Amino acid sequence: MSSGCCSDNEVEVLLLMGPPGVGKGTQADILAKARNLRKLSTGEMLRDHVKRETDLGKRAKIVIEAGDLVSDEIIVGMVKSELENMKTIRVLLDGFPRTVVQAEELDRLLKVLGVEIARVISIEAEQEQLVARLLKRAEDLGRSDDNEETILNRMKVYKELTEPLISYYQKQDKLVSVNGSGTVEQVAAGISEVLS
Repeated sequence: MSSGCCSDNEVEVLLLMGPPGVGKGTQADILAKARNLRKLSTGEMLRDHVKRETDLGKRAKIVIEAGDLVSDEIIVGMVKSELENMKTIRVLLDGFPRTVVQAEELDRLLKVLGVEIARVISIEAEQEQLVARLLKRAEDLGRSDDNEETILNRMKVYKELTEPLISYYQKQDKLVSVNGSGTVEQVAAGISEVLS
């Protein structure tokens, strides 16, 4: 499925966003592989820190278990160190930025590094469908952070803090929307189409 779009030494920064349960992680894996990008998932980075019980991980664990968002300072710091260590910045950001403040920080950081976001892909689906998906996933994976109360809190947090990013990136003329209610393959095809 490689689009042959870019050479390995060509800079590319894509951003994938969407509400909890929309399949961002799965689509990020497919897209990163197809376009030969390094996937930076702040969720995975955080879970890694929690698992390794680093200081950052211990602080983050308390916040995550409550269904809240980890502080901008922690998240931006993690992303900054990753980007600064890349020889050529070819990256797919998954789950970051989550707030307008983080988006502004990211823009400043990328400007310093001499790159900018090419496209922001927003995967969209109905909340009822997403809650059902997340409850099923919690059951399948035994994830303690996914019960109905926490899921609804995460949806609320997403609506309040992350949805404003849609207009933020629309104003920059970088946002494209994709229907996230189809099969994994249909959603991936939709993403591929808006990027071609």
